[in-house]
Amino acid sequence: MSRPMWDTRVFASVPPPGFPAYVHVHPNGRVYAANYSDPTGDDMPARVFEWTADGALLRSWTVPGQDLSVPRGVQVATHDARGRLVLLEKSRRRVMTLDLATGEFAVRATLPPPAVPNYATWGPDGALFVSDYGQGVIWRLAAGGGAPERWFESARLTGLELGTTGLVFRPAQGDLLISQQTTDGPLDLKRGHLYRLPVGPDGRPGRLGTEWSSRTMELPDGFGIAASGNIYLALLGTNQVVKLDPSGREVERFPKLPLTGDNGSRVPVDGPSNATFHGTRLLVANQSPVIGDASHHVILDVEVGEPGAAPPSPSGGQSG
Repeated sequence: MSRPMWDTRVFASVPPPGFPAYVHVHPNGRVYAANYSDPTGDDMPARVFEWTADGALLRSWTVPGQDLSVPRGVQVATHDARGRLVLLEKSRRRVMTLDLATGEFAVRATLPPPAVPNYATWGPDGALFVSDYGQGVIWRLAAGGGAPERWFESARLTGLELGTTGLVFRPAQGDLLISQQTTDGPLDLKRGHLYRLPVGPDGRPGRLGTEWSSRTMELPDGFGIAASGNIYLALLGTNQVVKLDPSGREVERFPKLPLTGDNGSRVPVDGPSNATFHGTRLLVANQSPVIGDASHHVILDVEVGEPGAAPPSPSGGQSG
């Protein structure tokens, strides 16, 4: 039986230390997320969790070697050509992998300070692009290895304390979509933006353009792209998901009223940090960043009535 548009259920609860961020749907049919944000005084290392396609918790892995005296966390960003999870570890600025068969963690690259790796996407030629929450930089990791490259830099990606978040390469359009929570400008009124950055045939960045702008302190975070080209963008500041058409025009918001988070399920929308397609539904991680309610640390399942676009693959292009 089909579900109505915006019908919301709880997909899974996220165990301690909670505070999930991006939700990754793997080609193996399972779902992964980790603990990215840290409550004050928390003394637990971050963990990576695995669920079935229906939300049953299967396994977890503890991230080794974290300094528990400093803010720490891990984001499950994507997977590589070998099926390993690609993780972004913020306290040590690391891009890591996790082998699901062996449980082995490995360091792929370390970004220089003051970088805060936040989201990642595969681009042309098997390169991995990484957004930086701490400064206005998009990093590029070449497929063949080597040091991280400061591939693109702009004052428009410099946030007013809250910086660059979501990042998705669109192979058909040859561009990156980039979400920005706030912009550090006196006339910007703490608005966020969804930017478009062309990637040229030579692999170099083009000119940054604005697809959509939020209202004050709506804090755009991660987003998902439908096969139709529609974009579903999480607004962490207002506890909503906004639907944009392929041109960036705002179509609808859910829930309709900001801040309340009232979605008809047992857990309200509370600090949504992503919108990942899983069939015709969005999996949305609740961070609950303000009140830190552990009962709100869940992944929500939101029906949107259309399938997601194939994500960019580790070899360039789109996954099947």
